[in-house]
Amino acid sequence: MNSDKNIKHKQLKILMPASEVAPLVKVGGLADVVGSLPKALNKLGCDARVIIPKYGCIDEKKYKLKKIFSNIKICVNKKNVKINLWQCNLPTQHAVSPIYLIECNKYFGSKKVYFKNNAERFLFFSSAVLQILPIIKFQPDIIHCHDFHTALIPGLLKTQKKLNTFYKNIKSVFTIHNLNYQGKSEIKILSTGNLTEHSLKSLSQDAKDGDINFMVQGIINADAVNTVSPTYAKEITTPIYSAGLDKVIKQNKNKIIGILNGIDIDFFNSTTDKFIKQKYSIETLNKKVLNKLALQKQLGLPQDKNIALVGFISRLAWQKGVELITDKLINSKCQFVFLGTQIGGKQYENQLKKLAKKYPDKVSAQIKFNTKLAQQIYAGSDIFLMPSRFEPCGLGQMIAMRYGTVPIVRKTGGLADTIINYQLSIINYQFKSTGFIFKKFDEISLHKALQKALKIYYQHPKIWRQLQINCMKKDFSWNKSAKKYLDFLYC
Repeated sequence: MNSDKNIKHKQLKILMPASEVAPLVKVGGLADVVGSLPKALNKLGCDARVIIPKYGCIDEKKYKLKKIFSNIKICVNKKNVKINLWQCNLPTQHAVSPIYLIECNKYFGSKKVYFKNNAERFLFFSSAVLQILPIIKFQPDIIHCHDFHTALIPGLLKTQKKLNTFYKNIKSVFTIHNLNYQGKSEIKILSTGNLTEHSLKSLSQDAKDGDINFMVQGIINADAVNTVSPTYAKEITTPIYSAGLDKVIKQNKNKIIGILNGIDIDFFNSTTDKFIKQKYSIETLNKKVLNKLALQKQLGLPQDKNIALVGFISRLAWQKGVELITDKLINSKCQFVFLGTQIGGKQYENQLKKLAKKYPDKVSAQIKFNTKLAQQIYAGSDIFLMPSRFEPCGLGQMIAMRYGTVPIVRKTGGLADTIINYQLSIINYQFKSTGFIFKKFDEISLHKALQKALKIYYQHPKIWRQLQINCMKKDFSWNKSAKKYLDFLYC
């Protein structure tokens, strides 16, 4: 993307606008990525900064937020809206990662991150991001946008380049975390970003069907586009996985690649995790069972170190394959613990609650978001379920492996890229397998995969232990992915 091949990585200035960032505010995996990638890039010598809205739920004292600008005038549809700009500096092992926060109570005063007028709220945020850059005197080489919330920034940047030389050399990158969430909106919403359907050719074309698709605009207008795993990058070119955008994906395929996400290996670390009962490592894997016993007791399940405990941590959404979790699966020789909150309707929440009520000695359904409990489930479970319909990358399976918890996943997206399937024909202990994969999206296939895993767990403990060791040895840090991002940004 950068024609000057001699430029050094340390010179690269990157701004990452996003809707959420861990640990300040988290709804899903997007927050983990935006919270980890800048730190990895800074470790490599970049100046990577994050900017998010200042929601009402963010704890000012906890994160030591400081107001650095007051009453900045942001132009919205030829009128001025005043915002305040805050900053916090999250220390890392190698550098400080600055995070800016845009305060505007009209759009972000609520404690909720997402609700009905997302398009208007995040278009305002996107416009404000560009307008404040000259004020804070930060002129990035690249603005790295994430998902539909900031997908109009590449288009806005094109319009600004015509008006102000400050923006002339800024490039844009757009990362698709989940193609299913596209940010479709009414055309009139464009005025919030000082746009009309005639501001860009892409908007004029998009408006012909009566709405504007934020995701489409990001794909078309960004200088480069990536998805969060190589397999997902291939899948979205097909009608099954493209969520109706296969045409625009194919038209822009030459600038789209897949880069696998990483995880924060300092936070997800069984040897230092402050949330779990018993810390452990590969050398002390026998101690892992103490976390299972503690979790069973905490959740009211019968304490039994010998019974397999299966964990599931996820948003309760159509994507995640919750409907495959049926009575047939529950009647397996194991216990289950589910943690998550519903997205949209409550059918999946009710489904899990019914199973917990019907099988109180086998199932615990925790319908909530709880970081501490999530860590305890990763550490206390023997098996981790991810039966997703589709999964752009998936972080849960990588986190589970860090804790020696063996994943069962469907062969899709990042799940296919991160798990090496175990084959029963393997009889020695020098294999590289890290989990169990099933292909067909149905309850029979999931049930068979679980039975396969349970057979190894109960009948071949030495093989199971090697699976755990293989999992814990996998490197899912951001080091490799951050280097690939740099190569991508300099191509």
